[in-house]
Amino acid sequence: MMLLVCALMHALLPTMNDHSKFDLQPRARLISLATPHSSLESEEPNTSKQVLLKEFTMHVDSLRAILQKSSLSEAERAELRGVIRHDLLGSFNADAFEEERLAADSAAMDAMKEEAELAFAGLRTPWKWAIRQRIWDLLEEKNIAQPPRPVHHRIPNFQDASVAAQRLAKLPAFAAAQCVKVNPDTPQRPVRRAVLEQRKILLTPQPRLRSGFFSRLDPDSISPDKLKECTTSKGVAAFGEPVDLNAEFNVDLVVVGSTAVCPRTGARVGKGEGFAELEWGILTEMRNLDPNRTLVVTTVHDLQVVNDIPADQLTQHDVPVDIIVTPTRTINVAERAPKPSGVFWELLSPQKLAQIRVLQQLKQQVEAERGTTLPVGPDERLPPTAERRETFSRGAGRGRSGRGRTRRGGGSNRRGKVNLPI
Repeated sequence: MMLLVCALMHALLPTMNDHSKFDLQPRARLISLATPHSSLESEEPNTSKQVLLKEFTMHVDSLRAILQKSSLSEAERAELRGVIRHDLLGSFNADAFEEERLAADSAAMDAMKEEAELAFAGLRTPWKWAIRQRIWDLLEEKNIAQPPRPVHHRIPNFQDASVAAQRLAKLPAFAAAQCVKVNPDTPQRPVRRAVLEQRKILLTPQPRLRSGFFSRLDPDSISPDKLKECTTSKGVAAFGEPVDLNAEFNVDLVVVGSTAVCPRTGARVGKGEGFAELEWGILTEMRNLDPNRTLVVTTVHDLQVVNDIPADQLTQHDVPVDIIVTPTRTINVAERAPKPSGVFWELLSPQKLAQIRVLQQLKQQVEAERGTTLPVGPDERLPPTAERRETFSRGAGRGRSGRGRTRRGGGSNRRGKVNLPI
């Protein structure tokens, strides 16, 4: 209540124009309302805070109506403001005000934390959210985070992401790759640029897979002065070629973003939506990449390399990485966890399936192939997402031929399988 009264007073004071018309008679009542140590119930047992606030608001409105009819010099205005501040707010206890403000903030944060914990408890792997939250908070606290900020619910952008990209571009696996799939997040933008500058095919997912599948960018068909622009979502939309589900191409190297990653097993935690796993699952299902041979690399800040990702709690669709690249070092994962293959339909929730058109299309194709209905996973609470300020729409089309992969045959058995939200 005190916060609201003071806010109203500060809104009022700059508009005061005529102290001769200003009746300060309600000042005692307002002071009692704005003073933390007063007791409205004991002083005015029949008057509620709401009634006082209503009276105060009416008084402010009448003052403004009167004062708009006259004018004062700047000196007179300053004198009037001094009178008002002294008479009305003179008994204001700043220390008590700050104490109350901090208490209110603390209560609000506790309520938000409780709400978040209840929401995360409904997710399949709440332990991942503890790691995500810790890393997001740490990057912000240390000011390692880079725009877009805050980095919460994103693949976090970090200082020297371009340095990490330069290190990645020196890897033998990168040099040998002809087609590189890179996630569309901001910290991997320098990686996408390196792919194009080294005359490789860039394959990048269309945002959240909701409007299509992938976009293919061939640097030989793009003007050199446009390559930098092609690393953004708008540039991909303008210069990329939509790739449909049945396009033929081979992916030689996969680059993923991470919120946290384990240097021992390569287990990673993303932003919580499972798109890296979904994309891997679809590409392996369609035989666009070999899960046993295609390397997976991530670029992260050193603070995102952690040792507390429990290997025994990973889900069967989680995709581990082979190589971790930071601005200061390159880590070859020694005991990488097994990579999955295909789509785990029995884990794919109706909520996630409803979000992604290409998954619906794939499901129809597989069901037609097999002559049976695929299982549906349990319902789930989808995780919170960061604010998106732009929406991009891309049409689906057929991609040009890649470098001859072996097409998947009808009814062929998919080893392992993948995907799903965390």
